[in-house]
Amino acid sequence: MIEQIQEQIEIDLHQDSLQSVDDVQESEEQVVESGHAMVDYGLLSRGEMVERFRALLDSGEIDTVRGDLDAIRFHFYKKLKAEEDVKRTEFIEAGGVEDDFLFEDAQELEFKGVYNRYRELRNIHNEKLEAEKQKNLEEKLKIIEELKDLAKSSESISETFHQFRTLQNRWRSIGLVPQNEVKNLWDTYHHFVELFYDYIKLNKDLRDLDFKRNLAAKIELCEKTEALLIEPSVVGALKKLQTFHEQWREIGPVTQEMRVEIWERFRAASAQVNRKHQSYFDDIKDSENKNMEDKEALCARIEEILASTVTSTNQWMKLTQEIVEMKKLWSNIGYAPRKDNSRLSKQFHSACIKFFARKREYSNTKKEEQENNLQLKQDLCVQAEALKDNTEWKTTSEEFFSLQKKWEEIGEVPIKERDAIKKRFRKACNFFFDKRAKFFTSAEAEYEKNLIAKRELIEQINNFQQSDSPKDNFEQLKVFQRAWSEIGFVHIKHKQEIHDEFRAAIDRQFEALRTEDHGKRRQAFKNKKETPSHSGFGSIPRGKHSSERSNLTRQLQKLQNDLQVWENNIGFFSKSKNSAAMIEGVQKMIEKGRADVKKLQEKIKNIDSAED
Repeated sequence: MIEQIQEQIEIDLHQDSLQSVDDVQESEEQVVESGHAMVDYGLLSRGEMVERFRALLDSGEIDTVRGDLDAIRFHFYKKLKAEEDVKRTEFIEAGGVEDDFLFEDAQELEFKGVYNRYRELRNIHNEKLEAEKQKNLEEKLKIIEELKDLAKSSESISETFHQFRTLQNRWRSIGLVPQNEVKNLWDTYHHFVELFYDYIKLNKDLRDLDFKRNLAAKIELCEKTEALLIEPSVVGALKKLQTFHEQWREIGPVTQEMRVEIWERFRAASAQVNRKHQSYFDDIKDSENKNMEDKEALCARIEEILASTVTSTNQWMKLTQEIVEMKKLWSNIGYAPRKDNSRLSKQFHSACIKFFARKREYSNTKKEEQENNLQLKQDLCVQAEALKDNTEWKTTSEEFFSLQKKWEEIGEVPIKERDAIKKRFRKACNFFFDKRAKFFTSAEAEYEKNLIAKRELIEQINNFQQSDSPKDNFEQLKVFQRAWSEIGFVHIKHKQEIHDEFRAAIDRQFEALRTEDHGKRRQAFKNKKETPSHSGFGSIPRGKHSSERSNLTRQLQKLQNDLQVWENNIGFFSKSKNSAAMIEGVQKMIEKGRADVKKLQEKIKNIDSAED
């Protein structure tokens, strides 16, 4: 009888072992198949995601497609959030207020409808699954109670063992139980299985066969667990490991000497998989912490920018470019830890909004200021255009210099008007100064011509040989003086020099006349006071100017003309290089000229008094 039971048990155990291995392989194939079914839903559009979600939901396999549905929901709202952020930024940069921003999306409403249907089906499925788990728990508790009764059975070993095998098959056929009952349930089950083995006192060969079958199954699980170390998906490997642990609990005991060894092998492999899983998420955590530091640095920088004082358009342009680059960097930085990511994102985007709001406020103020500046510069253009034809070179030059100084003191104008208004003002200024330059260029040529004429006259004076007739000599010297007065102006840099040469030459000739006797000199002086007639010296009608007075009058007129030119030259040289020394020299000539004018006026007055 024992041999028949042993043979039957060996067959049953072998079939059970094969069934257990098949169950493990089938479970692995389902996991692998599920893993291959996963799609990178981030590549789909939101519309495609909704259609994919609906198709998976209509398949009716809530439990098998749950991972896909959750992945679709994650990528759908990720893209929706990105689009909302873009719309919000565009709304605010267009001048809108953040609190007034409203984002509505038809695809989101459609997705919510499909997702609510999924939640309802999932809740129904979960309730059904929990009910089935509870029912399975009750069934397995009944089996444990029946195992207890087998230990008290008085039936034959063959019948008892057959009942035992039936109970084992029933146990394996029952599905999942509530998770919190799994360990206690399996510990109790194994306890009574071992009691049953002890109770029926199966022979050593029968127990060894069962132990051998259990050992083979556990070795296979160890090998599969060790293979998880090269699994590409860390998350998938952990899910398979959980399945392997459930299968381990279902396998019966092994020999006493192998229990510790096989368990340590399975536990060590499981620990390595867990460490790999933990390392994977530690790396993710480190990456998220690094991302958090980078995002905090960007937030700190933009807060620093907000706290700074910006006073020019160039500064705003540079800071705007920096903000744009920071936004690009932010988009390329990955997620921070969940508890910080939302806070940092809100802080960064809020700071960006504040920056662009301040920029718009500055732009509006700057625009108004530039419009005012444009009006001021237009007024200066009108003034410049009114002055450009004026030939009062000195005063007009000073007025133009004053306008140019005011122009520089006025700030920026709108960029679209900048070139036109500048061109208009410069045109009026250039017209006047070009005209003035032409005038003084012409005057320079006249000055050079007059200089040559005066030098020729000085040479004539120096070469003049006086005759024996003082009267003729005196008349000739007066001719020289009149000729000198009739020659126009020379350049300021030659005036004093040529004047001194003339005075020296004419004075030498008059000094020669003074060597004659006193009577002749008195006659010469009298002749100087008379206006010569065509026939020579003679008396002139009372009330007419004497020749001396005419000579003084011409000198006075010429000196007054010189003064006007010198005063004009002051305005001309006021903006040239090394102008200080030139201005000082001209100013001294003006002062001396004014003194000479007074002296000439006094002499003319004395002559008029003498004639009276």
